[in-house]
Amino acid sequence: MPQLTTSGDAADKIAALRRKSHLVAEVYTAPRPSRADRAPRANRPGKLRIVVAIPSAQRPGILSDTVRAIARQDRLPDRVVLSLGASEDLGDLNPSTLPFPLEIVRGRGGATARRNQIIRILRRDEIMVLLSDDFLMAPDYLRRTLDVFERYPDIAMTTGTVLADGMHGPGFSHEKGQALLARRLQSPAADRLQPVFSGHGCNSAMRASVILDRGLRFDESFPLYGGLEDLDFSRRIAAHGRLVKDNAARGVHLGTKTGRPPGMLLGYSQVIAPLHLLKKGTMTRRQAVAMIARDALSNLFRAIHPPAWADFRGRLRGNLRAVRDLLQGRASPQRMLDLKP
Repeated sequence: MPQLTTSGDAADKIAALRRKSHLVAEVYTAPRPSRADRAPRANRPGKLRIVVAIPSAQRPGILSDTVRAIARQDRLPDRVVLSLGASEDLGDLNPSTLPFPLEIVRGRGGATARRNQIIRILRRDEIMVLLSDDFLMAPDYLRRTLDVFERYPDIAMTTGTVLADGMHGPGFSHEKGQALLARRLQSPAADRLQPVFSGHGCNSAMRASVILDRGLRFDESFPLYGGLEDLDFSRRIAAHGRLVKDNAARGVHLGTKTGRPPGMLLGYSQVIAPLHLLKKGTMTRRQAVAMIARDALSNLFRAIHPPAWADFRGRLRGNLRAVRDLLQGRASPQRMLDLKP
């Protein structure tokens, strides 16, 4: 369990964080804004608390813009937790300018390990809103999400509505993402919940009491790139409560390409990850085969004239390498450590 510290000013803590190499949590509490400027928090005894959790690595500029944007929420989080791969991932973010407490957890490992580092410091009365470091929430996202969990105690996980997703193209800048969000929020939200099979990878919310009571963790079998970890976790938490899509909790996913794994590693994971989940029982044979075939065919066709924003040829090489390893009987998630992109 990482130790939390609260002494010293923000600059000293940032400097201390940069000097440490082991797993550590640093807590930065910004000066409280005036009552007139402060958005409400529902942290009275017996009330649920809301924590925004963001794992990130090698994308400091993106992360800092996303964290600063959280200040626009009409219901501020009770705390924000960043799980970083290195101290430099903090970028130019100044905790003293934020209207909410900021905690930083740093340790070794890939995407799933960074998520689990956050889970280790959760509290039972919290709702964890797990975001990609390039997801921009509508100003009422946290308030609406918290309201759903308070009204429906049988819900274990919610996932929001993505109004625009830059993953399907070259991605959006922060400024373009904010403009898209403002424009698409002009249409009224469909205030309804609907059952869903899995939470969205860029934005989902989970009841901490369910996670902690059941000892749930993200699968760390993949040492570098998770791949389907959200689906796997969703299906395991689904055994303990409802999973729903909240059409009123909206946002934009920038889909920023910097800091993402090389195409070959992603392609390898596109084959190995579904098979790993099939073996675990969180994905059916039909789902696994369909997903592998879809990704492989997409890589094959797009490798002919690949766009500049994605390495489809590298993904195809990764697909083929995974098939070769399968035929040789040595395919495993850990093999990604031996691949040369």
